Amino acid sequence: MKLPQAQVAVLEAASADEQRTIDRIAEEAELKPETATRAAFELDGEGLLELTERTTSDVELTDEARRYVEDGLPELRLYEAAVEAGADEESVQMGQVIGASELEGDVVDIALSNYARKGYGEMDSGEIAADPGADPDADAEATALDALAEGAGAYARETALEDLDNRGLIEQTETVIRSVTLTADGVTALMEGVEAAETVGQITSEMLTSGEWDEVEFADYNVEADAERVVPGRKHALREMAERVKDVLVGMGFQEMQGPHVDADFWINDCLFMPQDHPARNHWDRFALDEPGSIDELPADLVERVEAAHREGVGPDGEGYHSPWNLDFAKALALRGHTTSLTARHLSGEAMGDLEPPRRFFSIEKAYRNDTLDATHLLEFFQIEGWVMAEDLSVRDLMGTFTEFYEQFGITDVEFKPHYNPYTEPSFELFGRHPETGELIEIGNSGLFRPEMLEPLGVDCDVMAWGLALERLFMLATGAEDIRDVHGTLVDLEFLREEEVAR
Repeated sequence: MKLPQAQVAVLEAASADEQRTIDRIAEEAELKPETATRAAFELDGEGLLELTERTTSDVELTDEARRYVEDGLPELRLYEAAVEAGADEESVQMGQVIGASELEGDVVDIALSNYARKGYGEMDSGEIAADPGADPDADAEATALDALAEGAGAYARETALEDLDNRGLIEQTETVIRSVTLTADGVTALMEGVEAAETVGQITSEMLTSGEWDEVEFADYNVEADAERVVPGRKHALREMAERVKDVLVGMGFQEMQGPHVDADFWINDCLFMPQDHPARNHWDRFALDEPGSIDELPADLVERVEAAHREGVGPDGEGYHSPWNLDFAKALALRGHTTSLTARHLSGEAMGDLEPPRRFFSIEKAYRNDTLDATHLLEFFQIEGWVMAEDLSVRDLMGTFTEFYEQFGITDVEFKPHYNPYTEPSFELFGRHPETGELIEIGNSGLFRPEMLEPLGVDCDVMAWGLALERLFMLATGAEDIRDVHGTLVDLEFLREEEVAR
């Protein structure tokens, strides 16, 4: 019997008495593992070998988990401190218990959430109570952590491993191990003698020219055999969406603008007629800088006009806010919560000089907000900023622009809802229906800039503007249900590898 060289080597390295792994076969036969695997599949198909597969799971503790093995799970430390403080008899101040537990930073939140989840007690109005009947020694997650640390993870309960995985305390990997055994036909073939046939793996131009291809024997390929998975680099799906948006807007006659991520509060909020005591400008809604500072100089005449608009309003009927306005606050640097600061810089002439209508500008850049993470909110996101400067603009013009824009992405059911913004009047929010869930999702905010914003900036014509969420557009265009799968700490790599942005 004649067989390809690789098949002969694998057949001779196999045994009829015991299973031998492909890796061992490859080592003994001096073959690459993938070559030995292919040969084994081919021999299995010919009935000369029996190929079997089994899957093994490996579990590794994360660095956070190793700290918990050493110090104890945060919720158990919190429970112990609560019991010592007498919380198993009567509720005590939560701050007292947290201090006694010596928990700090993010670990406090982890302890509180898991304390309640596991039923160790209740928390209400700043007080904490401990369930006297709870048994921390029977905590399945703690037991599983200890078992894994000692190398006895096989004895850990599956539900406990699932909980630890959800908490990011373990990393689980699965490995497929393939083994082979000689069949009776394989033994017979070896006894009768097996020769290595001279085979050709691929055809060459020389073979075609000389006609040799008609005389050689080509190696057989098992097209059903497993092949090594190759994951090539590709452009991020959200970046592809951003480039599609850019192409659409440029095609609609818009020009791109850019600007700083960290900017003076003057450009981010004051120029937008946002009062300095507005809730969105406090520390709860935005991020603090490690090295806070301020801009040295602002255009003095512009500052004067903006301050006057805040204090007194604009025009004979203007009211203003009659609220404090502080220049130092306006000069303070902040991480922008929206990209409308770029619009303010351009409309004022600060970015590229005075602009004459008609003009159209857009940007697709990051903004940062201290939001609660969920399926439609991230701490940093991409905003599609856009505005049109022209005479006699109306809401009809704005709605028509959106209709034209979203139709480029196959979205024809955009809905509009009246809204309030300090810097636009009239204003409205945009909503789109998710193609998979059918849920209405807010996808943007828009309106016509108010005179209180435009006049201080020196603009004497209409400006319609909007801020759209790139991630929300991505959801409507692709059917993605959670933007945390797209970017951020919980990104789904498989989703990014397989998702196609084009519809």
